[in-house]
Amino acid sequence: WRIQEDSISYRLLVFLRPPPGHSFSLEPATMGHLPARHCSVRVGLECMCWREQLLGDSLCFLHQPDDKLRADQSSYLLRALCTGSYLDVEKIACWAHGLVRSAWLLFPQSHDCQLTVLPSSQSCRFQLTSTSKTNICTEMTFAVQQ
Repeated sequence: WRIQEDSISYRLLVFLRPPPGHSFSLEPATMGHLPARHCSVRVGLECMCWREQLLGDSLCFLHQPDDKLRADQSSYLLRALCTGSYLDVEKIACWAHGLVRSAWLLFPQSHDCQLTVLPSSQSCRFQLTSTSKTNICTEMTFAVQQ
């Protein structure tokens, strides 16, 4: 975070975790000369049949008929956040912007501050402006752990 005269800036690193029955694996970018931090994140499926049979709290995405999966929230999120079998950072940023907008309306401070979602295709950026004209800028960058 950083404080200037009438502005406060926060940069947050948000680690994404795969939903049950899924895994993330990092694959190097196709251009070999890029640094190792430029990777594609492949979303894989894991068999959850044992958990589905024992606990009944999750579906097995590998072995479940498609009609049951359509109603499942985690499969919806993956369809919304992925392109093919890979996480799509632009879709994640757009999804996070929507969450911030929706959540902001529930805060009591929403009546005293103005929320402005700032354009960004690689992160979620927004600014709060108070009645005293103090700005709070926040940028959330998304990552997965190796």
